[in-house]
Amino acid sequence: MSIGKMNRFAELVEKRNVRDSEGFTSKENVVLASFRVYHEGRHGSVRWANLAAFSEATDLFRFRTNPDVHVVTGQIIICDGERFEILSVENVRGRSMYVEVLARQVVASHG
Repeated sequence: MSIGKMNRFAELVEKRNVRDSEGFTSKENVVLASFRVYHEGRHGSVRWANLAAFSEATDLFRFRTNPDVHVVTGQIIICDGERFEILSVENVRGRSMYVEVLARQVVASHG
């Protein structure tokens, strides 16, 4: 994966419970990291045909690993103003250089 293909910027976000001075808790989004990503939407390629088990996944992200940040399911990626919930995290080729994430786009319900 070359830097040229990682042409978008994204943020890794996690929801955490934060307690205020009066003892009340509220959920707050905390940015864990900002990085460059390769982003691929779902389409009829061979790669997506092999990922048929993940029928919920709508997007694929690849990015360099950061030793200070642990990427897990349930976190959120924000890319181009859209939010994606992480469904699967995989170490690419077991080298701990890149992470491949399958994610589902989060769409707000209006009504």
